[in-house]
Amino acid sequence: MATRDECLDALQGLAARLSEVDGDLRKKHAVDRTLSCTVTDLGVTYQGRLHEGTLVDVREDDGPAQIRLQVDSDDLLALVQGDLNFASAWAKGRLRVDASVLDLLRLRTLL
Repeated sequence: MATRDECLDALQGLAARLSEVDGDLRKKHAVDRTLSCTVTDLGVTYQGRLHEGTLVDVREDDGPAQIRLQVDSDDLLALVQGDLNFASAWAKGRLRVDASVLDLLRLRTLL
């Protein structure tokens, strides 16, 4: 099981990875949405904002969000490190996503 700090670092890494996505692709799929990620085995929720295709203002918070992810700590690290595919994690129930279908498709494209 990963720690809270490792999970926060992973989300910061995801933010960095999103900023490296091709500019044209980011513009095409970028939306401004609030995003939360509940790490189920740690009982902690992190929240940030997708803005112009990047994840900003990541902090520990459990406020309302337009896109809500639920994942355990080890799977979060694997997703961010590229060892676990977003679509297969979702299909296998290792990642739960509460979002509109359009937001889900956009998020999958960026990740």
